[in-house]
Amino acid sequence: MKFWAMVIVGLAFGGAAQAQDVFGTWQTEPSDTGGYLEVRIAPCSYDTALTCGQITKAINSTIPDLEGKAIIMGMKPNGEGRWNGGQIWAPDDDKTYRSKMSLTAAGLKVEGCLAIFCRGQTWRRLSN
Repeated sequence: MKFWAMVIVGLAFGGAAQAQDVFGTWQTEPSDTGGYLEVRIAPCSYDTALTCGQITKAINSTIPDLEGKAIIMGMKPNGEGRWNGGQIWAPDDDKTYRSKMSLTAAGLKVEGCLAIFCRGQTWRRLSN
C-alpha cells in the first residue's frame, strides 16, 4: 500500500518539480552583433501551471527597450524536461512563433517554429 501511495504522490508532484528545473535566469546565445539577453523563467503570472520568460537584461543589443518584455509565453510541461504549446517572441524580427523547449546537458534548447520549420538556440543557465 505504501508503494502505491508513493507512486501517486510522485506522479502528482513530479511535473511541478520538473517545471522548477527550468526556473531561473538564462543567457541567450549572442546575436551576429554580439548582443545577448538575460531571461528570467518562472511560472506565468496569469496561470502558474504554465511557464513564462521575461527579459531582465539586454547586453549590447541594437534593439531598444527590451528589458521587462515577455519573450516566452504559456509553455506547458510535456514530460521529462520538455515544454511546448507556448509561444516565443523573436525580438530580431518582432514576430511571435509557436515554441518548444527542452533541458539538455548543454543548457535549455529553445525553439520557435513556423509550420514545420524551427530555429532555435541553446541558452546557458546563469542562476536558479
